[in-house]
Amino acid sequence: MSVRIVVMGPSGSGKSTVGAFLAGTLGARFIDGDDLHPAANVRKMAAGIPLDDGDREPWLRLVGETLQGEERIVIACSALKRVYRDLIRAQAPEAFFAELSIGRAVLEERMRLRADHFMPAALLDSQLQTLESLEADERGIRVDETADVRTASAVIAAAARPQR
Repeated sequence: MSVRIVVMGPSGSGKSTVGAFLAGTLGARFIDGDDLHPAANVRKMAAGIPLDDGDREPWLRLVGETLQGEERIVIACSALKRVYRDLIRAQAPEAFFAELSIGRAVLEERMRLRADHFMPAALLDSQLQTLESLEADERGIRVDETADVRTASAVIAAAARPQR
């Protein structure tokens, strides 16, 4: 049975933490979508400049190709807009999206505390303005901030199981 899950949400939402834990419980490969960004995108974000859709499109297609290229994979990727998720789905039609819904104050605090990431807290507002939550017709689930990593992973794993 294939597993192709995108753990999505704005920077600081816990995508990498939840995604890595989830992949471990599912026996799947984990990839942080940030590692798939071209160097130009990383430089732009590190300078505090938000990416535009032209910057994101090749990256999102690569996320989708990477997702489709594995039988059991979890990728952490912001996937903030419906159109971004559609680009991923164009490459990986079976993709299941798990949206981590975290309040602004928590996101800002997490971003300020991490010193090893290129994304500055100054870009949080642009991410939240861009965010379009999963819609009813999208294959996925929304997990709220009250869930710890273990609970969030269990909820996502249960929801991502193929329906019989």
